[in-house]
Order: sequence, then C-alpha cells, then structure tokens
Amino acid sequence: MAHGSPPAPPFTTVRVSPEVAGLGIAYVFIQASGLCNGPADDAFEQVLAERTAALLQSLAPDAIDNDPVLRGYRRLHERVGATGRKNLASPEALLRGLIGRRRLPRVNRLVDLYNLVSVETRLSMGAHDLAHVAGDVVLRLTDGSERFHPLGSAGPEPVRPGEYAYVDAANDVLCRLDVRQAEKTRVTADMTDCLLIVQGNDATDDALLRRATDRLLELSARHCGGSYQVLTAPWQ
Repeated sequence: MAHGSPPAPPFTTVRVSPEVAGLGIAYVFIQASGLCNGPADDAFEQVLAERTAALLQSLAPDAIDNDPVLRGYRRLHERVGATGRKNLASPEALLRGLIGRRRLPRVNRLVDLYNLVSVETRLSMGAHDLAHVAGDVVLRLTDGSERFHPLGSAGPEPVRPGEYAYVDAANDVLCRLDVRQAEKTRVTADMTDCLLIVQGNDATDDALLRRATDRLLELSARHCGGSYQVLTAPWQ
C-alpha cells in the first residue's frame, strides 16, 4: 500500500526475532518520507476536537479495564515480567490521561495525529526519526547490554533483560515494550523521514491492524504530506 509519490527505497530492514514473534505481537512497519511536520493546522485541530469529544462521550467508566485489546497488552507484559502502572501500554496511558485531563497531550502534528488514532483503535503507535536510526532495527528480547535514554528524561536508564524492544544496529533501544520511546529518535517539527510502527497483540486481528493503518496513513498524508510505504504487514 502506498500513498503519495513513490518513496525512496527502504532505509533499512526491520526484523522481528523468533522469540518475540512467539509472544503474539502483531505489527505493521511503514516508511514515511518527505513529511512536513510542525504545529497542528486548523483542519487537524477540528478533527482532533471532534474526535476527542466523541471519545470522551463514548468511554464508559469500566471501558479501559475491560477493553479486550488493552487486556491483550497486559497479558503480553505479564509474559515478559513487566507489569504494573509504570508499564502501561501507550494506548492505555493515553486513554487514562484523556479521561483525567479531558484532552490528549500535544507535541506536533504527526505525534498528535498518531496519538489520536491510537486512542481510537487501542493500538500502540510510534514514530522514529530516520536521521537518527543506526542501521537495521530488530524487535527482540533485551539482554541488558542495550542503551536506553527514555523520551523526555534527563539521561539513560538501565535496560532490564528479557523485555521486548526495538533496537538499532548501535544497540540503542528505540522503543521499550509498547510503553516508552527513546530520546534518540524523537519526532521533532523539522523531521522529514521516519519509521512508523503500528503494534498490536494476540487480541488484535488483521482487519483491525489494517483499519488502523489506513486511518493513520489517511490523516498523515492529509496533514503532513509526504509519501508512505508499508514495509511489513500481515496482509502482504
């Protein structure tokens, strides 16, 4: 699936180790090129306001605890021993924040729109600036030797062995679980090329992954421009 003009050849490969594949993680990897990021435009502000209001109106008090997709992330975290409130999958953390603060966090156009799609679909989503990705990326279990500087933190933190993470060729963690991205590849307003990730679990079927991917690409193409190539997806 491609949107816009044909992108450049894939920057690298994104590989999933057999150990992680056995955990039941579902994923879509997308290369985005030539984006125009920055503050949200008026059209997206309207989309965000309308969709946020609809989400708040539709969320029942027990919606998060009983949501099958969010429960799938909790099961996934249990398999690697990463449970508790500090290890909430990003869509659950966003939904809890939305209920508590009545709004989604604002960063920049691309991040804001994938956060919106994440809470709409309950799937984890993220982006990594390709200018700062070193070589190939592997979704694998950590061994504790990796480096990880969490997004927004003052410095690096120790990496716990046995968790799944996206790791580049420099042994830097780009995203820990589906919980926290890295400072190294953070999405800024002047970023133009990135790796987009849509990630689910054993409770997410291919149809949901495809709907979420289509929604993400539709909004991103409309509000950030650029071109997109799906590198890996279950329907390919």
